[in-house]
Amino acid sequence: MKRQLLPSYTRMLGTLGEQIKLARLRRDLSSEQVAERAGIARGTLIKVERGDEGVAIGTYFRVLIALGLAQDILLLAKDDELGRKLQDAKLVVKERASKK
Repeated sequence: MKRQLLPSYTRMLGTLGEQIKLARLRRDLSSEQVAERAGIARGTLIKVERGDEGVAIGTYFRVLIALGLAQDILLLAKDDELGRKLQDAKLVVKERASKK
């Protein structure tokens, strides 16, 4: 059974899809052109632009490459604030050796 995303996460994916679509339109590229450059079907590009959760992340990346936005993928989880806090909480503070 497929687990569904929470509505807030579904909206995030939808926003991602909208941003990808806007990037395509700003570049004055048709959906056919981007799909061909990404090596995917036009229908798959439409799913990407809708933020469909069933589309593989590799496909999203191919579309970013086709739009010249490949470097944007590196922004994902770049500033892992929660992870850093959790890591810092596990750090053991060593006591200093006494001075003799």
